Amino acid sequence: MTTTDYAMYIAGLPRVLAGAAMLFRDGGGRVLVVEPNYREGWTLPGGTIESDEGETPRQAARRETLEEIGLDVAPGRLLAVDWVLGTARPPLVAYVYDGGVLDDAVFGAIRLQEAELLSWKLITRDEIPAYLPGSLGPRVQAALESLDTGRGPAELENGLPAR
Repeated sequence: MTTTDYAMYIAGLPRVLAGAAMLFRDGGGRVLVVEPNYREGWTLPGGTIESDEGETPRQAARRETLEEIGLDVAPGRLLAVDWVLGTARPPLVAYVYDGGVLDDAVFGAIRLQEAELLSWKLITRDEIPAYLPGSLGPRVQAALESLDTGRGPAELENGLPAR
């Protein structure tokens, strides 16, 4: 294969978006969610992986958490990976990392990125479906189950267990 053929092959491959987020909890098991100003619903701290910069999912989760809520926390273990089909966008691969259990002092140090976020709150497991739309709610539930059971990361497709 020539260099030109290889370049054409690469250019013809499907594009995939990738994002990474952190799952933070309080001592009571509530989950930290943030409210973006650019769309409806809530989400976890995190965002798009900057592949042009050579960023890994783990690096993106840490960078986005620092940018969005002002906490510089090294991601813990990978809890879930979700392949999410899109209608008006390419598929998304979403990584969720364990951010750990935070104490009140750390929650008090949260500083929102005002350009993107309106607020943050802690929600119970029962509140997840009401706050986290689409496949995100089931993804977070699967990540919490991964924490509860100690099993490896959940492999998901559109928020559901991959078969």
